[in-house]
Formats: sequence, structure tokens, C-alpha cells
Amino acid sequence: MVGDGASAADDSEARRLAEEAARVGELARELQDSAANLISRTWNEEQALRQRALALDADLRRLQSSLSAASSRSRGLDTKDAEKLDEELYRARSLISDGDVSSLLPSKTRGRFLRMFLGPINVRATRKDVRLKVKEEYNKYR
Repeated sequence: MVGDGASAADDSEARRLAEEAARVGELARELQDSAANLISRTWNEEQALRQRALALDADLRRLQSSLSAASSRSRGLDTKDAEKLDEELYRARSLISDGDVSSLLPSKTRGRFLRMFLGPINVRATRKDVRLKVKEEYNKYR
């Protein structure tokens, strides 16, 4: 009889462990699904932002060339108006090329020396604080 009680306790313990393992396995699957959904959503949002950034970059280039063409014509824009527009386009270009949006745009081709020195890597930091820190470290090194 004592053996039967120990056997029942062992069976109960085994069932409890099996239920706990099944519960933990289910939680792991749910967590995996949630993480996959988050990554997918983030990737989709990043792609949408990338498309917007590329479109805005193309618009800025088009406007800059139109402004240059209009300024060069003899009866084009007033000089004061052209300077205001050029300044506005410069600010917009700075926001895109120096701000957080720059990480969404394709990287610019680097010079020959930099490619030879670093190899085929992307050396652009995505966050502004990281860029400033790298710049400070480089200036200390130099």
C-alpha cells in the first residue's frame, strides 16, 4: 500500500510537470507570435517611411533644379524671393540629410580612400547623438 501511495504521488507530480511544461510551451509560442507580429509591423512602418523619405528627397531635388532654372532666366524670380526659397529648401535638405530621416535614405557613395580603408561597410550612424559621439572620438583621435 505504501508503494501505491508513492506511485500515485509520482503520477500526480508527473502530470503537474507535464501541464506546467505545456503551459510554458504555449506561452513561448504566444510570445514568439507577438514578437513576429511586432517585427513585421515595424518593418512595414519603416518601409512606408522609407518610401516617403525617398519621395520627399526627389521632390527637393526637383524643386532645387526648378529654382536654379527660374533664377537663371532673365525674368525669373526676384533675388530676394529666390534667396528665401533657397534657404527653405536648404533647411528641408538639412533636416533630411542630417536628421533621423537620413537613416531611411540610401547611403551615399564614399570616397575611394574611405572604401579602401574601411572596406564595403556602411559607416553612417542612425542616431544623431551617436553621430556626435563618433565625431568627438574621431576629433580626439586625430
